[in-house]
Amino acid sequence: MSSLRRVVAVAAAVAAMSMVGGCGRGSGADDHDEHGGDDHVEAVAADSNRVAVSAAVRRNLGITFVTVERRRVEETLRAPGRFEYLPTARREYRTAIPGRVELLVEQFDRVEAGTALYRIDSPAWREMQGELASADAEVDRLVARLETFGPLLEAHEEHERSLRESTAVWEERVAQLDAIREAGGGRVDQIAEARASLSTTRADLASVVEKKAELRAGRREAEAGLEAARARRSYLLGSAAAVASESVDSLTRTEGGVPRWAAIDAIEVVATEAGVVESLGLTNGSWADEKSAVVTVVQPERLRFRASGLQSDLGVLREGLPSRIVPPTPTAAGRAVALHEQMTGTLSLGLAGDPNDRTLDLFVVPDELLGWARPGVSAQLEIVTDATAAAELSIPLAAVQRDGLTPVIFRRDPANPNEVIRMEADLGKDDGRWVALLSGVRDGDEVVLDGAFQLMLATSGSIQKGGHFHSDGTFHEGED
Repeated sequence: MSSLRRVVAVAAAVAAMSMVGGCGRGSGADDHDEHGGDDHVEAVAADSNRVAVSAAVRRNLGITFVTVERRRVEETLRAPGRFEYLPTARREYRTAIPGRVELLVEQFDRVEAGTALYRIDSPAWREMQGELASADAEVDRLVARLETFGPLLEAHEEHERSLRESTAVWEERVAQLDAIREAGGGRVDQIAEARASLSTTRADLASVVEKKAELRAGRREAEAGLEAARARRSYLLGSAAAVASESVDSLTRTEGGVPRWAAIDAIEVVATEAGVVESLGLTNGSWADEKSAVVTVVQPERLRFRASGLQSDLGVLREGLPSRIVPPTPTAAGRAVALHEQMTGTLSLGLAGDPNDRTLDLFVVPDELLGWARPGVSAQLEIVTDATAAAELSIPLAAVQRDGLTPVIFRRDPANPNEVIRMEADLGKDDGRWVALLSGVRDGDEVVLDGAFQLMLATSGSIQKGGHFHSDGTFHEGED
């Protein structure tokens, strides 16, 4: 019995040594010894379709994994496109009047609402100030003139009453003298004198009435002139407010007894909205004509995605379809945008198509912008034409490699993250980037995305042999 135990122990020791020993001392033995045998995991002999990929191997080969997703591959349309600013994202600040411009910002500066952009020193502004001063003086003159009409009219009213009373007295006197003359008495000279005085009084009364009418007409004329002068001043203030980029109330506010419009020497133009200075249209200190572009400010967050769809897909394209904007390259390694950095939005169809290219503009405004979204950056638009269709297990097409005519994928072992399993892919339909898998994977599984080609080359034609990777990316067949 003791001899049997001794045989079993020796067999176990030999088996252990054969599993943990280094590579054979063949042509590649020296190269394998350089790694000391401690930076790789060997393939399991019983499962020859398994390949060990340690963390060092994954780093050197650039191996990345992607999780299996449920997608409506058959109902997904894909269209190339690019990001662009919304029409309302850009604001140009132009000169309202000619003058010398002093820039107060630099290109790519971030500005807030109220930030000073540039200052303009303009002779035309001083001419406008002169017109405003004249308009103010005209208003004051007409106001003063109107104030004199009240006392003048009161004096004329009093004079008119006095003359009317005198007229009544003389009329009564003439009537008395006429009665005496008819009775055979009275003097002729008295009657003549009374009638002359009555005529004079009536003439004076008529003159006063006429003068009063002239005063009233003059007052109405002055009132109309004052209204016109005030309107002119209001228009001038509105023009000045537009030029100075300030409100009328701000311009008419007095400082030390002087209105603000009179105290402005140079016009300072400020930003009306927050944004980034995209471009400067003039050099500092240059002379600008009227309507010259000086500063252009954009709001970087106001972006949309414009794609070119095929007119042949108009049967399924419609407003409001759920859409995704995805990076142009299906990768999770290197410096490219990662595959999972996607943006969602709602589809809008363009108003017209291109008859030459047979395309139609498609627009999507992202619900939330990611950092890689920039004007001019290309990407792809995924449009789900039927959101009620069943979703299928799918992986990126880039994860599928061809070993001859056989499609191959490498599934990460859920029980051992340092090991992948080579398997023949049971593929369904694809949308140009994602392909449905009919069997072999389940929700939550991971497959190799970047580095799958190197794994396929290393395992091509040697699946039954198995093997392992070194940390430098070299592949060795067999267990040892």
